[in-house]
Parts: sequence; C-alpha cells; structure tokens
Amino acid sequence: MNFQSILLATLSFVFGGFLVYLFKGKKEKELLEREKKALEEREKFLKRKEKTLFEKKEELEKVELRLKEKESEILKEKKRLSEKEKEITEREKEIQKKLEEISLLTKEEAKKKILSEVEKELQKEILEWNLKIEREKEENYLKKAREILVGAMQRLALPVVQESTTTAYFLPNPEFRGKIIGKEGRNIRTFEKLTGVELILDEETPELITISCFDPVRREIAKIALDKLIKDGRIQPAKIEEKVKEAEKEIEEKIKEAGEGALLELGIIGIDPNLTKLLGRLKFRSSFGQNVLVHSLEVAHLAEILASEVGADPKVAKIAGLFHDIGKAVDHQIEGSHVQIGMRILEKFGIDQKIISAMKSHHGEFPPENIEAVIVQIADQISGARPGARKETVQEYIKRVEDLEKIALSFPGVEKAFAIEGGRELRVIVKADEVDDFKAQKIAKEIARRIEEEVKYPGIIKVNVIREFRVIEYAK
Repeated sequence: MNFQSILLATLSFVFGGFLVYLFKGKKEKELLEREKKALEEREKFLKRKEKTLFEKKEELEKVELRLKEKESEILKEKKRLSEKEKEITEREKEIQKKLEEISLLTKEEAKKKILSEVEKELQKEILEWNLKIEREKEENYLKKAREILVGAMQRLALPVVQESTTTAYFLPNPEFRGKIIGKEGRNIRTFEKLTGVELILDEETPELITISCFDPVRREIAKIALDKLIKDGRIQPAKIEEKVKEAEKEIEEKIKEAGEGALLELGIIGIDPNLTKLLGRLKFRSSFGQNVLVHSLEVAHLAEILASEVGADPKVAKIAGLFHDIGKAVDHQIEGSHVQIGMRILEKFGIDQKIISAMKSHHGEFPPENIEAVIVQIADQISGARPGARKETVQEYIKRVEDLEKIALSFPGVEKAFAIEGGRELRVIVKADEVDDFKAQKIAKEIARRIEEEVKYPGIIKVNVIREFRVIEYAK
C-alpha cells in the first residue's frame, strides 16, 4: 500500500513537472516569437531610416554641388567686376585728364569752382527768400502802422509857428528912431538894460528896429514895451521903466493864459499853477524853428490817439507828451539837458512817476520803461519829422549830408554815395565785380544801422544800394 502510494506520488510529481515544462516552453516560444517580430519591425524601421538618410545625403550632395557652382560663378563675376572697376577707374582718369586739358583746371580747382557756383546759387535763393519774407512782414506791419498813424494825424491839424532869435519891429515914422536912441544913447541903453535885449538900428532901413535876444520871452516883452512907448510918444528913462513893467505884467498874463489854454484843450486838470506857468512859457520858446508849446500839444494829441489804438494808457501818454519838453522853459537858466531839467521839475510838482518815466525817454537818454514811453518817443518824432514842422541851419544840414555820405563810403566795395531828397535818402552805388546781391543787402543794413547810431536826424532816412553791371561794346 505504501509502495503504491509512493509510486503514485512519484508519477504525479513527474507528470506535474512535465506539464510545467510544457507550459514554460510554450511561454518562452511565444516570447521569442514576439521578440523576433519586434526585431523584424525594428529592422524594417532602420532600413526605412537608412533609405531616408541616403536620400537626404544625395540631396545635400546635390545642394553642395550647386553651391560650389554658384561660388564659382560669384568668383567669376567678382573677377569680372574687378576688371570692370579697374577699366572704369582708368577711364575716369583719362576723362579727368582730358577735362583738365580742356578746362585748364585741376580737380581741386574744378571742385572749388563748382562749390562756389553752388554757394552763389544758394545765396541767391536765400536772398530771394529773405526779401520775400521781409516784404511780407513790412507790408503787414506798414499797413497796420499807416492805419494807426494816418488815423491819428487825420484827427490832428495844428498850425506851426516858426521863430528865430530876432524880432523885427517897424516904426510908424522914422523920426521915432532918434527918440528911441535918446541923448547920447541914454534911452536905448536904459531900454536894453531893463529888457535884456539888444536893439539893432540899421542906417539903410531907418524905419526898422531889430530886437535881438536868445530868450523869446524877453524879446516879446521888449516888443510890447516898444509899442507902448511909440503910442505914448514920451520916450525917456522913467517912461521906459514904466512901460517895461506893464509889458512884463502883460506877458505874465499871456503865459498863464497859454498854459491854462493848453491844459483846457487837452482836458487835463489838477496841475499846479506854477507848473502851468512854466508850460505857458513854451509859447515863446522855439526849437529848430518849431514853436515848443504847439509841438508839445501836437505830441500830446498824437500820443493819446496812438495809446488808445494800441491799448496803452491814453492819459499817461497824453500828459507825458505835453510835458516832455517842459525843461526847455528854463534850460537857459539851469545847467543840464532839457530832459533832466524836465524830470526834476515834474518830480518837484509831484507828477506821477509813470508819467515821468514815459517822458524821459523821448531823446534816448534813458531806456523806455513802459509802452507809453515808446509812444511818446514816436509821437515826438512824427511831430518833428513831418514836412514844414522844423527847420535846421545850413551848417547843420551840410554836416548831416556829409556824415551820411562819409558813413556809406567807409564800406569796402562802395564806389559812390549821394545824399538826396534833402538828406532823407542815401543813394549808394557799389562795384558790381566786388559786391554781389547778398553782400549789397548786407551793406544796406549795416549803413542803416550806423546812421541810427551815429547821426541825429528827423524822420526816416532811406538807404538805397544800387548794384549795376554794364557791358559796353562799339560797332565799327
């Protein structure tokens, strides 16, 4: 029994081992088949990859071949261009040499000539452009300025009284001549002593007596006193003293009336009576033949109108215009310019500082501190510059004309200079071969600037620079 059991167990073990062997062998076979299949697939993939790489290699070889061909072509083209460049350079040298032979100019000389021509052309264009801009600006500014100034002057028309340093008095009868002289010249000496004037009696014109004095007030007193003595008929020292005093009182009243009349005309109130009298004295004062009180009234009117037009203070401009020459009332008695004297007078009478600032700049002694100062300066120039307003001595006129021509002739390239139109235009002729259009314009501006700085003149002086090129040939 035991033996059978052992045998059966052994057989079972052997059979089980065999079955296990058979199962393992099948599994291994399947595994091997899968590995084999995987290897076959891998081999196929590698073959395809190899084929692809081979194809790419062939393409790269073809590209490399094309690049080598292109490189060869580029080298050939480069060589050809280099040869062509060399040929062109040689050709340029030949052409340049021929041009130099033809034009008789070297390369540098030709370059300078071309640059010079270009520079001239550019200067011409710049000059034309500048002239165009200046014309447009001048037209606009002048149009507006004319409108303002013409409007101001249309509203103002004052007479101009011209005075001198002498006054003529005609006797109703030449017999009075002896009475005026008196015994041993007693009457005439008394008269001259009391009035401060000089009586000039001409033998050729016995009916004429010339009253000479730089002080117009004294001349007027002498004239009135002389008239009173002639009417009275009794000419002797006591009577002369009496009539001179009467004349002084009369003149004092006239001065007061003149000052008050000027203030009334302008509608100015609150002025000190003593300052009003000083203003009235300007009636008997003249400057360049222009009555100073009339001129002051004219400046005041113009300044007021101009200030209204440009938005400044009309009242300040008007009062400053009226008193701008107040210093001339006493400038023969006090040291200093009439502007400085006028400033001290106005400060003494408590006039507003803004008005003083506006009046003190009319002759350029002080820079303008406000717009009213510029307006008073312009009004003063307009009043003094308009035709017939002022007169100047022959010596002053000749000197001004000489100064104008001298300034123009001091510039290089100027051939001739003529002051014409009574010194209101300076005609300058320049050398055409030395001065071009651009330089001519520059000379005109420089001459105008120097005239403004060095010459005193009324109104405006026109500088006319003429550049003319003439070619003359004769037919024989």
